Amino acid sequence: MRLNRTDDADVIVVGAGPAGATAAHYCAAAGLDVLLLEKSSFPRDKICGDGLTPRAVGEMVRMGVPIREEDGWIRNIGLRAVAGGRSFEFPWPELKAYPSYGLARSRMNLDQTLAEHARSTGAKLMERTNVTGPLLDERTGRVVGVRARPVDEAGRRAGDETTYRAPVVIAADGVSARMAIALGIEKSLKRPMGVAVRTYFTSPRHDDPWMESQLELWDGVPGRSNLLPGYGWIFALGDGTVNVGLGSVSSTAAATKIDYKSLFAQWMANTPEEWDFTPENQIGPVRGAALPMAFNRKPLYTRGMMLVGDSGGMVSPFNGEGIAYAMQAGRVAADTIAQARSRTTDAARERALATYPEIMSRELGGYYTLGRYFVKLIEHPQVMRICTRYGLPQPLIMKLVVKLLSDCYEPHGGDVVDRVIAGLTRVVPKA
Repeated sequence: MRLNRTDDADVIVVGAGPAGATAAHYCAAAGLDVLLLEKSSFPRDKICGDGLTPRAVGEMVRMGVPIREEDGWIRNIGLRAVAGGRSFEFPWPELKAYPSYGLARSRMNLDQTLAEHARSTGAKLMERTNVTGPLLDERTGRVVGVRARPVDEAGRRAGDETTYRAPVVIAADGVSARMAIALGIEKSLKRPMGVAVRTYFTSPRHDDPWMESQLELWDGVPGRSNLLPGYGWIFALGDGTVNVGLGSVSSTAAATKIDYKSLFAQWMANTPEEWDFTPENQIGPVRGAALPMAFNRKPLYTRGMMLVGDSGGMVSPFNGEGIAYAMQAGRVAADTIAQARSRTTDAARERALATYPEIMSRELGGYYTLGRYFVKLIEHPQVMRICTRYGLPQPLIMKLVVKLLSDCYEPHGGDVVDRVIAGLTRVVPKA
């Protein structure tokens, strides 16, 4: 039930990626009227590795999204790390908290599946609706809706600007974070920032049951090849294609001078012939995107607007994975809004909404801080090389690495590795 009869919805969600679609689903499931605004039309692509860790699978299961093979998913059984000419395979751990398998599916299909799931729950999805900024109350400066205009398939203006009103707005508008910037919420230059490029190939590796990470990347300069910070990945999609990409991460948001597309081409030129990673088998161009990490944009809630997913910098510094955390944030944001709507005064509703950043910090802040320390180590390539050469062959170190990289550990109880990780996340400062 709307608090103001002039409102168009109880909640407006800007962006229908995993963060926005999840938030819209849970808000609608709680009985709220939801407008889900997406500037593109489905199906549409996003720059991503397309791999889902068990943590992300757990969020899919919680939402009730069908994840059977016949629904277009391929399962993976763990992470294969390649470094120093050796290959190490880490099965996903058996945990109470998450399934023991991951999934893969192209973002072209994943995002549409989640958006349609939100719509089936009751959210009103409006595609080709480009949100141009927040609508502010002239007296209080509070966000009371959004300004938007229709666009055509090419993103060109296709009609007059209009306004949509709601007492709460969820900004899930990705790394551009236009809604946050409009409120003066700038990214922290002291938080890690990643860059990733990727493309697709038809390849016999399309049904590989392992998600693969190449932990050593070389710049290919003849006579003085240098080890670079970052990693490569190969994720099988089970449909005849693989997602292949590479990423680099810095402990700050300072721009790097790495030519990622040239580095990617050099890597592809040196891959085994039987993989078929050739220009003839490439599907689409090599495309890149930034990866905002470790809550690099705060506050996550202010003046009636919440940041979820990339808009709030929720990519993991450990592995560049953001889907699981985007979906988690969408779920928490929706629950917070539903709780706030049950309050009987404006002050009580505002106190409830303000718990959103507190919950996200409690659940992920310590883990992201550990990730920031991790990035400061691996951005020195020689340190990374020593760690992979001497650390990965040690069984206990291997177990620690896979649980940290995938964020798959028992938060309460578990084995000694689980208890070490959980303990560290509690004692370090929250991100």
